[in-house]
Amino acid sequence: MMPRMLVHAPRLSALALLALCAAPARTQEPVDEKAVQILRAHGLEHSKVMELLSWICDVHGPRLTGSPNLRRAQQWAVDTFAEFGVTMAKLEPWGPFGRGWQLDHFSMTVVGDNPWPVLAWPKAWSPSLPGRVVADVVLVGDVSADELRAMDLKGKFVLLEPPREVGEPFTGAARRWTDEDLAALGGGRQPAQPRERERRAAATPPAQDIRAGFQRRNAMLRLLWEKEPLAIADRGPKGDYGTVFVQGAAAPPPPADGQAAAGAPPGRGRPYALDAAPVIPQFTIAVEHYNRMCRMLRLGVPVKVAIELKTTFTTGDGMERNVIAEIVGTDPLLKDEVVMLGAHFDSWHSGTGATDNGCGSAVVMEAVRLLTVLCKELGHGPRRTIRAALWSGEEQGLLGSRAYVAEHFAVATRGGRPEGLKAEHAKVSGYFNLDNGTGRIRGVYLQGNGAVEPIFRAWLQPFHDLGATTLTINNTGGTDHLAFDAVGIPGFQFIQDPVAYDTRTHHSNMDNWDHAVAEDLRQAATIMASFVWHCAQRDEKLPRKPLPEPEPAEGEGRR
Repeated sequence: MMPRMLVHAPRLSALALLALCAAPARTQEPVDEKAVQILRAHGLEHSKVMELLSWICDVHGPRLTGSPNLRRAQQWAVDTFAEFGVTMAKLEPWGPFGRGWQLDHFSMTVVGDNPWPVLAWPKAWSPSLPGRVVADVVLVGDVSADELRAMDLKGKFVLLEPPREVGEPFTGAARRWTDEDLAALGGGRQPAQPRERERRAAATPPAQDIRAGFQRRNAMLRLLWEKEPLAIADRGPKGDYGTVFVQGAAAPPPPADGQAAAGAPPGRGRPYALDAAPVIPQFTIAVEHYNRMCRMLRLGVPVKVAIELKTTFTTGDGMERNVIAEIVGTDPLLKDEVVMLGAHFDSWHSGTGATDNGCGSAVVMEAVRLLTVLCKELGHGPRRTIRAALWSGEEQGLLGSRAYVAEHFAVATRGGRPEGLKAEHAKVSGYFNLDNGTGRIRGVYLQGNGAVEPIFRAWLQPFHDLGATTLTINNTGGTDHLAFDAVGIPGFQFIQDPVAYDTRTHHSNMDNWDHAVAEDLRQAATIMASFVWHCAQRDEKLPRKPLPEPEPAEGEGRR
């Protein structure tokens, strides 16, 4: 999952907030009690979700976009959907994406009279080094631009950032939403932050300082590229006790007056692009080891590191794939309409991609399995077609889901009405996404669509005993439901307990199967299957938010 945010829905009346926060079950929306009973029996008592997650993580993890591991995982998913009895499961290409990358071997050690192994991870798309290389360590994190220009860094191992203070948190890394937190969400407010997150939030500089820091970092990288260091390392903005949060390498920054590559953040290239310029090897070092190197250098003690790094780049056809699987609808009038559920299948490379987002992917696959069991026990299929998707390219900017939406439904435009609406756009009832870690489902972000509130409240009611009670008008960002919401299709992310997602596992070397909570994932798969089934069975599609007004033509004002 990409970094996420909670966005308050605009212009919501106090009365509407009160209705969402504390409304009784006042709707006539039907609930299929027999279907719920079957799904609960199989989903809670005979689940296969942890077995699926082990295949996804232990056998096929990590799953970096474009990598051989992801391709093998995708084929396994297609085969597994077929084993469930799904008659249509396939890989659907999108792209081109660029180069895949795989880490084959890595080690880093401080060498000399007092050697010690360094806990670190290469950044994705870093190239190999020629065997075992020993280099002097140089700290440039607190030097001026003029001082940096004067330094000889050729062949050096450069520490890009100053040391970072590590404070004792005095609180556990994992937590669940409290009743007070859920009440705040239901009222359209942000839950109170626990102490450790408050400490980090207080230490976060203002937005203008972040922008200035980003610009300074890019300027430093531009100078470093010219000086041909052996490698560049940082210590990341968070992480301690051996937890390393690491993502992708920076490509050579464009000239100060140049343009970034299409689809790349401002000031950054794309290291995975087929035409990317050579990348300097880059690493993130555990903060405790990074700080130790910095302290030694400030004491005037020279530091040398020995590094071995072997990586493999792959290209293939340059295309990426999404996994698509369907349970075909049976109602002659509704079978051409679609209900979708999904999660992103790709991950970063330091862990095995468990909580981000093997958990969501395993839940989607288990939900599909439960739905096939439900169809067998009921003796009939869903009225609408149910389509599951396991996206790739999410970590690079929702690339897979956005490409799919553009191909099948419409093209999103910034701040305006979607363009090129296709016939399929009108046939999608809704999309349900899971991508907030291992935590159990506590409710749904309505994404500003208050019209679905009485529908979802009825669908949640059978799961109140499992802790799923809350609806919030708020939006949440950072994952694939946004691709659907951007073109006017009802797209929703479930509210989940945070557990240790932000503090330990998200994009870190601790993102492994062992940190998944089986009971939570069984609950999530059961609820997701129930929501999808009820959406497929109702007479009408889910209500939609109005599409944005078209942008006025040049020279015209809005009326």
